[in-house]
Amino acid sequence: MRSAGIGAAIGFAGLALRRLTLLVTLLALVFAAMNLLPGDAARAALGRDAGPEQLAAKRHELGLDRPLPVRFWEWITGVATGDFGSTATGRSVNDLLSAAAPATLLLGGVAFALTVVASLAAGMWWAARPSGLLSRALQPVTTTVVALPEFVLAALLIAVFALATGWLPAVTVVDSSGYPASADMLVLPVLALALPQFGWNTRVIRGALADAARAPHVEHAQLAGLPPARIMLRHILPTALPTIATSFATTIGMLLGGALVVETLFNYPGLGALLAGSVSQRDTTVAAAVTAITATMIMFVLLLSDTIRAWSVRGRTERVRTRRFAWRTGALAENAGDLS
Repeated sequence: MRSAGIGAAIGFAGLALRRLTLLVTLLALVFAAMNLLPGDAARAALGRDAGPEQLAAKRHELGLDRPLPVRFWEWITGVATGDFGSTATGRSVNDLLSAAAPATLLLGGVAFALTVVASLAAGMWWAARPSGLLSRALQPVTTTVVALPEFVLAALLIAVFALATGWLPAVTVVDSSGYPASADMLVLPVLALALPQFGWNTRVIRGALADAARAPHVEHAQLAGLPPARIMLRHILPTALPTIATSFATTIGMLLGGALVVETLFNYPGLGALLAGSVSQRDTTVAAAVTAITATMIMFVLLLSDTIRAWSVRGRTERVRTRRFAWRTGALAENAGDLS
């Protein structure tokens, strides 16, 4: 048991190291991609009327005249100490991130809560009544919303609920606190984020519950005449919970990634809008910082998902071993009784 625990810890550390290496590589690619775009931060900061001498002085001030690997190394070493640098206009990137991140977390948190509640209810209903009318409707609905990317779904929602009917606003207006001025401005961005994840998680939950329903203890509970709701909540759902928790952990990362696209479409004041502005201003440090924050969050939840999955597999293995040992012990005791 101890050697198995050490081996699992080593494997987890290796996985974390590979993810960290992938993150650094991604950030290096962001630096390279921003460097390949036409124009630079100096031109964006000074405008089109700036002369060659002004541009050269600004590029020297921003360090744009140094080799790209040197600029990346200086930035990544600063990130290791918690300093994301400054923008081309001299503002602290840390301040920009701290101002934009809460709005993104609000959007993602509401979308995640809606996804958890709706997919659990739909998945449990689908598993309990697979031949019902609602279950037959969930099959094509979940397939459709999973297949649609967030930006396509967001465009459809804007066309229907904002442009055609005028029921909901298509853009977000912020108040003095930096958050949306009214709650209805959150509806379309939340739906654009939550609907694809609702479809995916509903199908995962339905499959996990269907697999758990075939377990012997569930059959015994049914033969004992327990109510279907109690069987679902006390016997089926706990067995399927590790798979469901892993799916929800993965959903957090998907919501954070999708929020960057959805925020841009709805003019939502979060990390996505900050990223879009940094690209238009050719501000490499801001673009890389937003990518670093988002990718780190996604990496963390994926590690959490891997941990839950490993714990689930290990728990199932231990239960199988226990059952086999109990069966063998019982068989040996029965044989001993027959011999006596």
